[in-house]
Amino acid sequence: MSSISPVPHNAAEVAERDVRRQHQESHAAVAPNEIAVGVVIGRASEYFDFFTYGIASVLVFPTVFFPFLNQVDGILLAFTIFSFAFIARPFGTTLFMAIQRHFGRSTKLTASLFLLGTSTVCIAFLPANHTGGYTVIFILGLLRFLQGIALGGSWDGLPSLLALNAPKNRRGWFAMLGQLGAPVGFLIAGSIFLFLNTQLSHEDFMDWGWRYPFFVAFAINVVALFARLRLVVTEEYTQAMEEWVLEPIGTVDLVHAQGYNLFIGAFAALASYALFHLVTVFPLSWIAITRSQDINNVLIVQIIGAFVAVLATVASGVIADKIGRRNTLGTMAVLIGVFAVATPFLLNGGRFAQDTFLILGFALLGLSYGQAAGTVTSNFEKRFRYTGAALTTDFAWLVGAAFAPLVALGVSQRFGLVAVSVYLLSGVVCTLVALRINRALETERPKAAV
Repeated sequence: MSSISPVPHNAAEVAERDVRRQHQESHAAVAPNEIAVGVVIGRASEYFDFFTYGIASVLVFPTVFFPFLNQVDGILLAFTIFSFAFIARPFGTTLFMAIQRHFGRSTKLTASLFLLGTSTVCIAFLPANHTGGYTVIFILGLLRFLQGIALGGSWDGLPSLLALNAPKNRRGWFAMLGQLGAPVGFLIAGSIFLFLNTQLSHEDFMDWGWRYPFFVAFAINVVALFARLRLVVTEEYTQAMEEWVLEPIGTVDLVHAQGYNLFIGAFAALASYALFHLVTVFPLSWIAITRSQDINNVLIVQIIGAFVAVLATVASGVIADKIGRRNTLGTMAVLIGVFAVATPFLLNGGRFAQDTFLILGFALLGLSYGQAAGTVTSNFEKRFRYTGAALTTDFAWLVGAAFAPLVALGVSQRFGLVAVSVYLLSGVVCTLVALRINRALETERPKAAV
């Protein structure tokens, strides 16, 4: 008895299957593993820039730039400026998509990474604000905004190309590879700050030592630029991007045609994005203010946590390939909810309880953030996927992470750590609702296409 091949749901599926087969046959050299290297290097450099600013917001900026404020208000102001980059990201994506349409992908990528590195290293040249004037603060805010513009423009489409080239039964594994950049970036940034803070006197660290990580950021961006250009400017990758219709589309056209996917994508991983800064940047500020333990000890534990997050991110790929990416995100959201309830008891406890909070938080971050990308962007029509994936990420960061350290520190100072639990739980609820809506849309899509 002959076997019967499964019948595709619709003609679009048949066409996509044919394109995938032709793509694999004509571009065997375009290997997912090679794409993954470019993705990890590129993302690690971007996260390093952002974590450098985030750590400095607690350890340095209140003293160097806001000496006229008390410690709490100084950190809150630093966290306010911290959010500027996430506000700017969607605008950067829109601007650089237009640049790509007119001048090409390599020009866009070179300009955006040069802007990112330059705006980051310029922070190192800012003078201390001894007089309490507003000029230095304005320039710091401007440079932070330019960081966001540049990061929005650094989207190269490699994560989408990686997902489309990944074997069907290993999409969770390849989806997590790009997310490895987050713990790797924190690992490098935290290690540099720890080294400088322990090897220099407090006066030297505040005078010039803190500037060194911002210089390093520029060098890392140069390395990342060449690593990514080596891929995106080759004929093989250009043809692959064109075959998968991974080309920039106007933001207005995208919002008009499939804006609902942007909305769902921004909330589908909200719990993960909110947790992101609540275990990396916020604990530094809370412990620095309460002086419940030495800040260098906190950095050591966070560096260990970053190693744990790397392993957890890798594990997320294995788990997602077994139970599905959406189920993985939903399960992790529930666990993040449990973690949120335990937050006041852990952060208000002694050193062991706080260290437990950090290690558990990084583990959950790796498991959840490892699958935070691509779960919803696959819903975009092919011609919208390139821009859609970029803007979905931008809005997810804006909604979930941009104001997380600011809100968490602000409400914890006024209402206690219970308010942080409520804040994180609200992200969990949003994630579960968005995933439920996304599942309903996927169920209806084949029916509508028939």
